[in-house]
Amino acid sequence: MEARDREGWGTRSGFILAAIGSAVGLGNMWRFPYVTAENGGAAFVFFYILMVLLVGVPVMLAEFTIGRRTRLSPIGAMLKAGGRAWMPLGYLFVATGFLILSYYSVIAGWTMRYTLEAALGGFSTTPAEYFSAASEGTSAVIYHLAFMGITIAVVAGGIKMGIERASLVLMPLLFLLVMGLAIWAIFLPGAEAGYSFYLRPNPQRLFSLETLGAAAGQAFFSLSLGMGAMLTYASYLSKQEDLPSAGVTIAGSDFLVAFLAGMVVFPVIFALGLSDEIGESTIGALFISLPRAFTAMGDGGRIIGLIFFSALFVGALTSGISLLEVVVSSLIDTWQLPRATAALGAGLVITLIGVPSAYSTNVLAIFDQVAGNLFLVFGAFALTIFVGWRMDYPVTELQQGFRSEGLLRGWHFTLKFFVPIILAVVLYQVGKDTTLVLYQVVKDILALVF
Repeated sequence: MEARDREGWGTRSGFILAAIGSAVGLGNMWRFPYVTAENGGAAFVFFYILMVLLVGVPVMLAEFTIGRRTRLSPIGAMLKAGGRAWMPLGYLFVATGFLILSYYSVIAGWTMRYTLEAALGGFSTTPAEYFSAASEGTSAVIYHLAFMGITIAVVAGGIKMGIERASLVLMPLLFLLVMGLAIWAIFLPGAEAGYSFYLRPNPQRLFSLETLGAAAGQAFFSLSLGMGAMLTYASYLSKQEDLPSAGVTIAGSDFLVAFLAGMVVFPVIFALGLSDEIGESTIGALFISLPRAFTAMGDGGRIIGLIFFSALFVGALTSGISLLEVVVSSLIDTWQLPRATAALGAGLVITLIGVPSAYSTNVLAIFDQVAGNLFLVFGAFALTIFVGWRMDYPVTELQQGFRSEGLLRGWHFTLKFFVPIILAVVLYQVGKDTTLVLYQVVKDILALVF
């Protein structure tokens, strides 16, 4: 596997915005608010910030290091950097991105449907029933297909003409939409209760391994870590790129959008007196409670709802593009397939794998628990072991960006000792949660059979 004649980013801003687009998506605007609601509000936000700064950024720089040094996608990169013994980790990255996109595109299809609904006729007056119909069945499959079609088309266009061009337009649009919504939410009557729920820590949750595990899983999901996306994007970089500053910019932008999304979701829900619905349906906090709130606001609410779901769809698309690129890049590097063929072939298979998630949110939840939590954390853990302990001279790839030798050595020390310990604890908790989920699934299946 050689890196000759490899595509590259046209501009530094194109890479930064594409990488931010990979990080910023449904993980911020759909997953972050409802996981925050499930895990005690501000206590979760506190842990999330810690995970991003102390674990997320070091792991992102580790992915950057491998990607730019090898100039290959995950499978080839791990083979070149670590030999055949580490090649399975590359396959795990590709499999994780593959599985996540299969159900992620289903949720993205929901956002597409809600955006069109807001634009053409307004939201349903019975949002719970509407979400039940929209989230499962034939209509969910149709929107899943439509989203995957758009994603395939962008990735097939290549790095400069497809991914970079789309990111240069979509990411500034996303930031403007989310920032405008957050400013608007400040002036809602009763929004203070939403801010209080969001920003006031629950002391009991501050000492919870469950909250720590959820925060770590969210950080990896949101930052696109543990699935080879950042490794793949870095493989298209020149040696002149300042990787540390890029990593901090991407992580900071990712957290900003996630935080602002919470500053929109919770004030709206509490201002309309719908706070009880958070506990009843955490996914519904976005797809049931918010449409109900927008409908209650009248014509103005329809406009706000259109802006919100448009931002949600834009974020979903930029992240979906990066997930597909991981798989496509691996097919190109490993089997020398033409980009268009690789994009179409991988996209069609992923689309088929996602159909069960479109027919059942229970299947979707299982995929999210296994791939979106367990695989991501395990992939990040294995990556830190490799870069921290096995990779030859990883610090040399980052020398240009770090302003002092002490910071550079500090990153390597953190990656060798601190990050693996944190991830081992998180992996234990996530593994327990996944085991419980799978046990319940098997139990339900046996109950149906017998």
